[in-house]
Amino acid sequence: MLEKMYALFGWTNAQKESFGRFLRSAEELFTGKHSLKRFFALFLVTVELFGAAVFKAPVHPRGEALDLDGYELVMFDDFDGDELDMNVWYHRGSGPSRCGFHAASQASVSDGKLYLTGEYLDEQTGEFGAGWYTASVALRQWYYKGYFEISCICNKDDGFWSAFWMQSNHSYDLESRGGIGGAEIDIFEASDYDALLPINRNSVTQTVYCNGSDEDDENIDKCQFSAVGDDIYNKFNTYGLKWTDDEYIFYINGKETVRTSFGLGVSEVLENLIVSLEVPEKLPEKITSNRDYKTQMIVDYVKVYQPTQA
Repeated sequence: MLEKMYALFGWTNAQKESFGRFLRSAEELFTGKHSLKRFFALFLVTVELFGAAVFKAPVHPRGEALDLDGYELVMFDDFDGDELDMNVWYHRGSGPSRCGFHAASQASVSDGKLYLTGEYLDEQTGEFGAGWYTASVALRQWYYKGYFEISCICNKDDGFWSAFWMQSNHSYDLESRGGIGGAEIDIFEASDYDALLPINRNSVTQTVYCNGSDEDDENIDKCQFSAVGDDIYNKFNTYGLKWTDDEYIFYINGKETVRTSFGLGVSEVLENLIVSLEVPEKLPEKITSNRDYKTQMIVDYVKVYQPTQA
């Protein structure tokens, strides 16, 4: 019955998962005995999940609080220095990227922050010639499961976008095996600064990409959720992912936004952790017509936790 409805309306994987969560939340709301406060909280969750399923609306982080019992901190960089620690990080994908370039010059450290800058550089200042430049950095150490968190201010404007994500060697080909052999896990991407609705402007997407989870091997499989932050272009927010044996659990400011086991299972391979200011396939004319335009993603810290060894 549900599958026929999904097919009729052409719902995405995320809409299907959100509708399943809506049904479970509605059942709990109307069949359980709750205090008034609990009933109201469940009501808000149920309404938001319905909106996420039907209208792809973003949800507020109303889930469980982050619990790191059983985890230990194994990597912490608060960028306390005047340059990026190249024993910990490397510049990823230096060279052409979509309609611009990634370059080491666009990542800088000062005042205890990492700055990733998007701007236009001319023939004299651009490492790869004239064009739009940005930065992408990644940890040298790859990780398998655990908890991963960033504290950052997202870059403003519609064009470049801020991202914190993981990628395996086989996220998009058939060696992904529906995610088991590797997935792209977007802990967050912020690209809706100029969205029509105010709630969408303050939201981020949290996504799992893989290949081989269905019969269509030519196209990448995707399950994408949208969640609301706290004034994300002006304030530091934290974005986290707990990657467990069974599922991916996403967080904003220490509160769960969504959990999913999309695909044929969670990744069972090492993944690279990446912080990037992305440039699109095409920048809007309001940016390309202004060669003095500049935008920045500002990172306060990055943390990695691993399960405590028994």
